[in-house]
Formats: sequence, C-alpha cells, structure tokens
Amino acid sequence: MAPWLTVVGIGEDGFTGLGKQARRALLGAARIFGSPRQLALLPRCVAGERLGWPSPFSLAPVLALRGEQVCVLASGDPMFYGVGASLARQVQPGEMHVLSMPSSCALAAARLGWPLQEVQVVSLVARPLAALSAHLHSGTRLLVLSNDGESPAAIAALLCERGFGPSRLWVFEHLGGDAERRLEGSAQGWPHPATAGLNLVAVECIASPGTPQLHRLAGLPDAAYRHDGQLTKRDVRAITLARLAPQPGELLWDVGAGCGSIGIEWMRAHPACRALAIEADEGRQGLIEHNRDALGVPGLQLVRGKAPAALQGLEQPDAIFIGGGVTREGVLAQCWASLRPGGRLVTNAVTLQSELALAHFREQHGGELTRIHVAHAQPLGAFDTWRQALPITLLEAVKPVDA
Repeated sequence: MAPWLTVVGIGEDGFTGLGKQARRALLGAARIFGSPRQLALLPRCVAGERLGWPSPFSLAPVLALRGEQVCVLASGDPMFYGVGASLARQVQPGEMHVLSMPSSCALAAARLGWPLQEVQVVSLVARPLAALSAHLHSGTRLLVLSNDGESPAAIAALLCERGFGPSRLWVFEHLGGDAERRLEGSAQGWPHPATAGLNLVAVECIASPGTPQLHRLAGLPDAAYRHDGQLTKRDVRAITLARLAPQPGELLWDVGAGCGSIGIEWMRAHPACRALAIEADEGRQGLIEHNRDALGVPGLQLVRGKAPAALQGLEQPDAIFIGGGVTREGVLAQCWASLRPGGRLVTNAVTLQSELALAHFREQHGGELTRIHVAHAQPLGAFDTWRQALPITLLEAVKPVDA
C-alpha cells in the first residue's frame, strides 16, 4: 500500500527549515491538518486546504480521508510525544510516512550540553503537574514538556514544595526559531511568573538538606504516606510488591486499598504500570488522593465502593492485592474469578479468621503461604530490646493459564 498520509515535523524556522521531501509532500497535499500556529508557518505556495484540529481533539477528520493525499503537521519529531504516535495506533505502517525534525528535547540538550540519553523526559502536556513528583531525585536532569506559559512557575513551586528548592531551571521559548529565548534561575525565588506558551523546562534537581530521598523500589518509608493506621508497613510492603512482580503495562487491583500504598508503589515501579484502588471509606479515599499526587502517580484510579460489589465491570487485572475485606463473603472468589489467566493474587492476613480464609482458598486453588515476622529494636529502660510486630500470613497464588 502506498502511503496516503504524510506526517511532517516542522520547527520554529517553518517551511524554509524543512527538507526537500517534506516540502514536496506539503506542496502536493490536497489537505493539511495542524494547529493554527503550525499552519501559519506555511507560505502561500502551499495550496492544499488548511484544516485546524477539532476541539475536543480528534483524529477522525484525518482518518475519514483515507486514500487521499493528506499531510499532518507536528512539532519537531512527530513520534516523540507527538501526533504521529497517535496516528500510528490507528493506521498501518505502510499507509503513513513520517518526516521528522529535531525534537525540542534534542535542541534543549544541545543548548545545555547534556547527553540526551542521560536525561529523563517528562510531558506535562494535558497531564497533571503532580506526575513530575515521581521523577525528583537529587542529581537527576529533567526535560519537561510544558503545558502552557504558566507551567515553568508551577514547576518551580512544586520543586520547592517537595524539598527541591535549590534546583536549577532553564526555560527555552520557541526553540529553533528567530524568537528563541532562554530564561534561567533557581526554583526557590523563580522570577518569571509567566513565559511564552511554547516552552520547554530543563531542571537540574538539587534537594535541600534533609529532604527524604524517595526511591522507585518497593518499600518507601512509612512517613512518605498520610494514613490513619491502615498502612501495609514498609518491610511487608516490599515483600508484597516483590510477590506481585509489577511488569510494564500491567494493571493492578488494590482491593481495600487503605491509604493506597500498594497501588502507588506498583505504579512507581514503571511509568506504564496502572492501578485501581478500591476503597469504601471516605476518609481513606481522601488519603489515597493526597498520596497518589504527593508520590507522583496521579493516574492511579480511585474506585469508591466496597468489594465485591465495587469490582463489577472493572477492567480485567493482571494482578490483585487484597489489603482489606478478605473475610467478607465473596471477595476472594470474585477476585480470583476476575483475575486474568496467568495473573497473580497476593493477600496478607493478620487475624485467625483471615488466615482461615486464606487456608481454605489454598485448599481449593493452590498457592503458597508464607509467615512474615518483623521486629524492631526499641528502648527498654536504659537498654534496647526487640519489639515484635504482629506476624503476617501472606498468600501468593498464580491463576492457571487454562483456567
């Protein structure tokens, strides 16, 4: 199949900065889609009909013209957080031809002398600012795709709130064009409340003394969470996440989520991991919403309700953790029935009644039971002794592929 769709990456230098192949495609296109800013970069000699994107954004107008000679304009590299990636999910590779320019991240890295492969790229375009929190580690370099002209000031405020006030910021406006401008300063005392709408923010993360270092591994400090006491403690949490074994793109159900710690650390394991936190208590729902934003996973979806009823109609999970309600009638059975074949179910028990429920489940479906004992050194008069936490019984079961 000959390509009918050409996606052209265009920079701030406009039509004159394009290669011959891109210019030829635009000159021969019957229709050209793009944002008003991109379409305005085309000269009069480009005679194709110019069409802006609908609001809300949709690819439907492009797909409706399948078979005609159509061009789509994108900023820089269309396959890097661009419309080209969205189109590639809708059309076959043979139908589409992509002509790239340097991305804004490539240009910013060149301006700063940063090796691009050592930089973390974060997009805030139509995404919550809280997503940045998961990437804040002292010494890390970030390139942040801004949503608008107020994004740099908002990023600086977030850095200060998270204990990264000394971090260095560079804002690049209109990269690659005649209007290119560079602003810089520290997050603490950032002097630019607003910038050009088209900008990219570079951040060199520097933590203030005493700022907790929140790693991406399982087992964050308990103090990283707001909770009402219903919290899977750090050591047990690390063991539990190891058994759940998050993989990129997989979905977790965190049933009886409490403050959401298991679902949050599942999502922090990889940017593509997804989680649903099912919680009936209104107070704990508020804790989940706070913790997911503070720890950089605003995409964690809160399901307000009590299992098993709240589980009806949810997307099939790859793994399930039951943090509460394991003795409630139907919870274990519904979770097991909903789990994808080959998926993992992990649950922890503290009471005799919940242990009996796990033992009965194991008799029916198999699985592995593990007893976890954790003790902490605490003062006893002038000396120290071990204080034993309540022992935890952990069930891990893998659903047969042919189930």
